[in-house]
Amino acid sequence: MTEREIKGKVGIRELSPIDVYKLLPRTNCKECGEANCMAFATKVVNREVSVDDCPPLLKKEHEKGYKRLREMLAPAIKEVVVGTGDKAVKIGGKLVMYRHEFTYFNPTAVAIDVTDEMAEEEVLDRIKRTGQFSFEYIGQTLKLDMIAVRSTSNDPDKFKATVKKVVENMDLPFILCSLNPNVLKAGLVAAPKSRPLLYAATKDNWKEMAELALMHNCPLTVFAPNDLKLLKSLVKTLLAYGVEDLVLDPGTFLGDGLGDTLNNFTMIRRAACKGGDELLGFPTIGVPMVAWMDRGKAAEEVAKWNEAYLAAMLVVRYADVIVVHSADGWSLLPNVVLRQNIYTDPRKPVAVEPGLRVFGTVDENSPVMMTTNFALTYYTVASDIESGKVSGYLIVVDTEGIAVDSAVAGRKLTAENAAEAIKESGVASKVKHRKLIIPGKAARLSGEIEEISGWQVLVGPRDSSDIPKYLQEKWQTQA
Repeated sequence: MTEREIKGKVGIRELSPIDVYKLLPRTNCKECGEANCMAFATKVVNREVSVDDCPPLLKKEHEKGYKRLREMLAPAIKEVVVGTGDKAVKIGGKLVMYRHEFTYFNPTAVAIDVTDEMAEEEVLDRIKRTGQFSFEYIGQTLKLDMIAVRSTSNDPDKFKATVKKVVENMDLPFILCSLNPNVLKAGLVAAPKSRPLLYAATKDNWKEMAELALMHNCPLTVFAPNDLKLLKSLVKTLLAYGVEDLVLDPGTFLGDGLGDTLNNFTMIRRAACKGGDELLGFPTIGVPMVAWMDRGKAAEEVAKWNEAYLAAMLVVRYADVIVVHSADGWSLLPNVVLRQNIYTDPRKPVAVEPGLRVFGTVDENSPVMMTTNFALTYYTVASDIESGKVSGYLIVVDTEGIAVDSAVAGRKLTAENAAEAIKESGVASKVKHRKLIIPGKAARLSGEIEEISGWQVLVGPRDSSDIPKYLQEKWQTQA
């Protein structure tokens, strides 16, 4: 049975634990760490574990079942690796078209460009800014992923020299960009065994580009602007030639071409995920930096704005890699935050570990506060406490990652689990008072918490930004 037949028989979205269970050894040996094979099968379907985590399945007698499972579980969009080692970037690997159907894997990689006609100082500055870009967002560090080295000179020697500078001054994966195979060949000489993404094969140069990709074991971009029929034809030809790791570029256009751009990216993903079109089942790359090429006499700020909104559209419309020119934080930050929001698991609220947190210099008279473990709530509260230079204890209650008001309404934050959180935190041994400040949105629980815990409950502000003012005005008089 071929991979296409298996996917047709058991769709990825409809794959059930029973489908996986039937192909497992079914010995309930627990070597995978699960209670039984059905529990393991359930986690496999949810992509929480790999079939490779079942030792008996890897034995020769189960080779057929293992192969079928790998084919059944293969994503609609092939996963392609750019770079090597710990810094390698995985792109693609998508199982479904819509986020609500299942989790998106491998967030859109963001690449900043440099060219072989930039001054050395500018190239080094852009490399440095790319590597140092960092933003803390609800407990996660957001970074940029790649450098795109573009040949605007069409000179192999200049390109080689620029690629060498990039390789010597950064450890991120990179994209080598030129439609001239001789230029890319020179760049590859300066970056042996780096596995960059090659950009790009067209109807005119596909054979030479395919040879480079095969010789250097690199993924290859297929470029057919606004022509999906040609794109599929090139993919079919390159696959037959032996190039397996491909990335698709249907073209990125502004102005009157914006509609075509979004339509092409959408149709590629729909054909792969909904129609099972294997020729389009590859990662896609978008180039929002075309905003700079088409800006004419417009100011730089206009180009940055156009690039930023185009990048946002491509992140939403299935691009697995985007190449941008602006390295300004204000144009990059909205899109890396957008990317992070899209690539969280829609089945699981973003949560932090429950427990006791300590802020500032505490003593036995320090205030004790409470919040939930919804990540956005926790980091907002923590930020307001830190910015207000408040010293105190914060008990984080396990509400299954739900915000205060919703947790109270849904009985995820109750007097019982609040009292249990107080006890487990051990805060009673750290302060001499027994006063607890709860969020204003949990005011209705104050009496019950007092009754069950034995602590005096003070109803704090509804907005955590008012915590410093609240403590300054009321804590000293209450303590």
